[in-house]
Amino acid sequence: MIIIHATLRVDVTQQEVFLKEAEQLVAASRAEKGNLSYRLQKDVEQENVFTMVEVWEDLKAVAAHNVSGHFTAFTAKAREFLAAPLEVQAFEGQPLQL
Repeated sequence: MIIIHATLRVDVTQQEVFLKEAEQLVAASRAEKGNLSYRLQKDVEQENVFTMVEVWEDLKAVAAHNVSGHFTAFTAKAREFLAAPLEVQAFEGQPLQL
């Protein structure tokens, strides 16, 4: 399982545009084969900071997502609403039985 945290620092004047674009990205990404979870989280400590938390079955699913039309369209528009470069962290893991 691959877990990705993509931190997005959004220009305060572009937050509405960002949220509209992100909503479309989230919906389309959740429908992709190999996607286990795709959520946008708002940071409660930093204004205008969001984290996309993605969970994928494997690297093949991540690679397919990265070339999908909805993802490439979102990243092409990102310059319009981001106030800083995107920060991405990727992890490999397995669910724990608690």
